[in-house]
Amino acid sequence: MNSQFETILVLAAVAAACAVPGVFLLLRRMALASDAISHVLLFGIVVAYFAVGDLASPWLFLGAAASGVLTVSAVELLQRTKLIASDAAIGLVFPAMFAMGTLLASMYMRNTHLDVDRVLLGSAELSTLDRFTLFGEDLAPRSLVVMLGVAILNLGLLVLFFKELKLTTFDAGLATTLGFAPAALHYGLMTIVSFTCVTAFDAVGPVVVVALIVVPAASAYLLTDRLGTMILLSIGLGTAGAMLGTWLALELDTNIAGTVASMQGAIFGLVYVVAPKRGLIAFVLKRWRQRRRFFETTLTIHLFQHEGTPAEPDESRLDGLHRHLRWLPADVNAIVNRSERKGLIERQGELLKLTASGRDRARQVLG
Repeated sequence: MNSQFETILVLAAVAAACAVPGVFLLLRRMALASDAISHVLLFGIVVAYFAVGDLASPWLFLGAAASGVLTVSAVELLQRTKLIASDAAIGLVFPAMFAMGTLLASMYMRNTHLDVDRVLLGSAELSTLDRFTLFGEDLAPRSLVVMLGVAILNLGLLVLFFKELKLTTFDAGLATTLGFAPAALHYGLMTIVSFTCVTAFDAVGPVVVVALIVVPAASAYLLTDRLGTMILLSIGLGTAGAMLGTWLALELDTNIAGTVASMQGAIFGLVYVVAPKRGLIAFVLKRWRQRRRFFETTLTIHLFQHEGTPAEPDESRLDGLHRHLRWLPADVNAIVNRSERKGLIERQGELLKLTASGRDRARQVLG
């Protein structure tokens, strides 16, 4: 298999694995936790290395995962004091543990292949060098096999605990009343996030991991209100962006992590603009329609309040509206024409009269 194609598959597998927990982090307003976990893994690796003295030991993997859970636990403890907000708690714990890990690595692990540059930037370009063999046959990059396994595990756990995760995410109080354990599910989710970050960190580095956890979920959030659809969209957008970004990086000979993260940002930017309900264009059109409706409703209220009064011949004349409502003459003509097309008013010479529909709208506003 071509090494470039293998690299694309590795990033796609990482994106699929990160997309599922990323959705729940975003909905729980804990997206920044993925950044914290991705960076404090070094602290766990260094501590585990001090304990076993072997860079090939699986205890380093477990130490990295444990550091992620420790970070979340420390953040939770600070939050429970009610003295600082959740984002401030993350901002306190994450830099402290990351700094300790970086300091220890730079002081005591200089003669190992675990260097600070790789911890910070990752080496997605080298993800295909470590091979998975079976009965002497070279089958695929080890990172690809591991990340596919993590993706399948995350999807399996999602299927098993979908109802529980959904309930505790949107209404933890109701979940407690019904006998669920929101705290246990929360720490279980954080353990899965930590486990996913560790494996993805080893494959492609922390920068792209944070992008693949947060950005596809944010893009999917703008496109749908249904949780199941959001998860599927997150997987699809994340995988497509990872594959396209990796291919572009290989073609342009640029850094893969940076290009993939930039591609995810570009996809989010596109979704942010064109999303049907929450996109920028939809927002502008909604405000534009609201503004038009506001002026049309104002006109119906003005005509309704003077309907049948001695002042009606003056207040309801087309050529006098700009004085009474303080609108520009050009705006008056446009508002009157629209209101007439919508059946809210009708003209009787220069006098404007409400239709039944226009009268109903005015009554709805006035109560």
